[in-house]
Amino acid sequence: MKIKTAISIAAAMCLMAGTSVFAQGNSHKKQWKEDRYNQHDRGNGRDKKKDRADDRREYEARGAGPEHDLRRGNRLPYPYRSYQYVVEDWRGHRLSAPPRGYHWVQTGGDYVLVAIGTGIIFQIYLN
Repeated sequence: MKIKTAISIAAAMCLMAGTSVFAQGNSHKKQWKEDRYNQHDRGNGRDKKKDRADDRREYEARGAGPEHDLRRGNRLPYPYRSYQYVVEDWRGHRLSAPPRGYHWVQTGGDYVLVAIGTGIIFQIYLN
């Protein structure tokens, strides 16, 4: 009789211990997701819009060309307007097709999309 009582008490304790695990629910999963969100999606407390704006300013601060002084909206310097700098094989350089009236010009390691008639820089591809 004592053995049956001991076994039933042990079984009851095992069942009670098992139900306490289920009583936790998903709170630990929720906390883990919140931690992941706070660390990665929020940038450890930094504002993502500010980060993107800083990246954009840094990207735009560097211009194209050997001196990094060629920027969108400016005119391409006269020496780069000769035919020897025009990129005919734009696919081979992984560039998009130039629109009508534009062509790609290689300035050092960078590429610039320029209006043929005016020489105004429309787009910059930094390498």
